[in-house]
Amino acid sequence: MAKFTKTQMHQALADLMGTSKKEAGEFWEKFVELTIDQVKSEGEMPLPGLGKLVKVHRKARMGRNPATGESIQIAAKTVVKFRVAKAAKEAVL
Repeated sequence: MAKFTKTQMHQALADLMGTSKKEAGEFWEKFVELTIDQVKSEGEMPLPGLGKLVKVHRKARMGRNPATGESIQIAAKTVVKFRVAKAAKEAVL
């Protein structure tokens, strides 16, 4: 099965919305901007029916270098996680 490319997504959005591929692409870019800004400022962005993006702080921890087996300190960092909505999970499975 081939990957769903950005171009294919823009075309599918354009077909669903009854607009041009360019307008669908612009919509998607603005949506991504909005989502990133929201997660940055508020710590989460709900996507109703799909799930939500959540900013999570990971504590520093000990890890292991897989090449040498040596123990290393992994620094604390902030990451973004996606939590799938129950309805979306059930629809896919």
